[in-house]
Amino acid sequence: MRAIWKGSISFGLVNIPIALYPATKREELRFRLLRATDLSPVSYKRVAEKDGREVPWDQIVKGYEYEKGKYVVLKYEDFQRVDLEATQTVDIQDFVEVDDIDPIYFYKPYYLEPQKGGDKAYVLLREALEDSKKVGIAKVVIKTQQYLAGVKPEDSVLILELMHFAEELADPQKLHIPKKLEPGKRELDMAKALVGSMTSKWNPKKYHDDYREALMEVIEEKVEAGGKEIEEKPKKAPKPTKVIDLVSVLQKSLEQSGAKKKSRGKRAAHGNHRNKKAA
Repeated sequence: MRAIWKGSISFGLVNIPIALYPATKREELRFRLLRATDLSPVSYKRVAEKDGREVPWDQIVKGYEYEKGKYVVLKYEDFQRVDLEATQTVDIQDFVEVDDIDPIYFYKPYYLEPQKGGDKAYVLLREALEDSKKVGIAKVVIKTQQYLAGVKPEDSVLILELMHFAEELADPQKLHIPKKLEPGKRELDMAKALVGSMTSKWNPKKYHDDYREALMEVIEEKVEAGGKEIEEKPKKAPKPTKVIDLVSVLQKSLEQSGAKKKSRGKRAAHGNHRNKKAA
């Protein structure tokens, strides 16, 4: 992995040299735009709005629109004029209880790796956060944007997780959410029973990107068919649950959940039996 940013973590007078690495990866399927008649790839062009002419990279600059149709150009040196020290520092401003932060604020994690001379302070911060169940709330500039971020311990690694500023979150009060509606006792008991029957230990490897896998199957089928269209019957969309059917739907869900658990148990037992035989 290549570090995307190098700097330091700062809290109080402590300064820890670190490098920042992406903690997530997403293998998105990439598609090219093609001309339908001969499947020739279509390329993107940078075109000026004024005259429709293509603009080469060496003639492109960054500009900020301060009034409608009026721009001020910012050069590389202008970005560098912004406090250089701040752009290289994960500046922890507060330590907050983990449980006090709504998970909706967190959205993108990065790994923090200690650099030369930073191992001892890195471990010290990691253990202090782990023992106190706290998160360091910091500000950090990555490229040309400042972010709010949380510094959190995860096993042996410190994670920098970018956060939303409060003003970035939409107000849920503007949504039409039922508040005074009281569920019936029988419905609530069955709903709780369903939640209980579907409860299991967290295992992230259990979940896969079904859409990507299904799309890859379609692509492979079309490759094998030489690019020809494949006929498939349209799938029916599930009907929304009616209020009068809620109890019966919950009952059926409970039965299905129980059947699935039994099926998984039998498969696991069968697998263990085969493993014992093989041993």
